[in-house]
Amino acid sequence: MENYTKARTVEQPSVCPFPDLAPDTPEIRVKDGSKIRNLLRFALSRMEAKPPAAEETGQPAPEEVGVAVAGQQEPASPPLCKQVVFTASGKGVSKAITCAEIVKRRVKGLHQLTRLLHSSVVEEWEPLEPDAGLDGLTVNRKLPAIWILLSVEPLDAREPGYQAPGRYDALWAQSSSREESGGVTGQRPGHRRKRGGGGGEGGRGRGRGKGPGRQGSRSRDK
Repeated sequence: MENYTKARTVEQPSVCPFPDLAPDTPEIRVKDGSKIRNLLRFALSRMEAKPPAAEETGQPAPEEVGVAVAGQQEPASPPLCKQVVFTASGKGVSKAITCAEIVKRRVKGLHQLTRLLHSSVVEEWEPLEPDAGLDGLTVNRKLPAIWILLSVEPLDAREPGYQAPGRYDALWAQSSSREESGGVTGQRPGHRRKRGGGGGEGGRGRGRGKGPGRQGSRSRDK
């Protein structure tokens, strides 16, 4: 491919796998260059009744949000939504998962439904030297895509990819209590002392045994 240059790239995004969504459900398209704070600001403003004061200023880029907003400015208090969708493909998949997890921690009791799909990407390559006799190339690639639905209302638990609301506070409290009590870290020093004691005694015994032997050999040589 050193004799070719990429002319253009056309991405064909996957179709939303959630057909029964409300018309006002925000569809947030996460890209590799998207800023997480802008995505979270928009998502939380549509899910929370009173967003934090530090996040009220600023708006995300228009290409990062898949919902058309009437007019040039968004209303001061937009209607709250019961569902929000995060979607991404390629390198933006991990960023979309991060956004969904942060929203779940901010808004308690959210039900999650995840779908894994593929999006098609068509790349057109042209030769660097048109007179070289090389033909243009068309490369079709498939990128992994993810769709994450967060809903305040309960979803069908029988659907594949469903995750029930979890209690993250209890998990963090349990881990912090273990660290304070020293249940896990208290065993490691014990093992270290055991290894050090056994090695030290063995080393001393071997050293004592070798010492007289060396002295004896020296005296015999004399």
